[in-house]
Amino acid sequence: MAKTSSVEKNEKRRKLVKQYAAKRAELKAIIMDQDKPIEERFRAQLKLAALPRNSAKNRIRNRCEVTGRPRAYYRKLKMSRVALRELGNNGLVPGLVKSSW
Repeated sequence: MAKTSSVEKNEKRRKLVKQYAAKRAELKAIIMDQDKPIEERFRAQLKLAALPRNSAKNRIRNRCEVTGRPRAYYRKLKMSRVALRELGNNGLVPGLVKSSW
């Protein structure tokens, strides 16, 4: 099980990303628009830099929803390989059969 503080910190980041998503997209559109004057684009860049760092989408860490483990994460299942194996061995994942030969 991962530290509760790490999981909570990640949830806080998810909330901030959702809160600032529209504002960030708007500022990025201004920055990328080559037709706008350079001063306006620079002001938009400064405003973007003034937003909280944790409101950037790439600061979110994919974590297992069962254990909170940050590594060996399967996106499709939203869980780590360790949790998947445990649930699979208990017969809780439909269609998953333990391999043996």
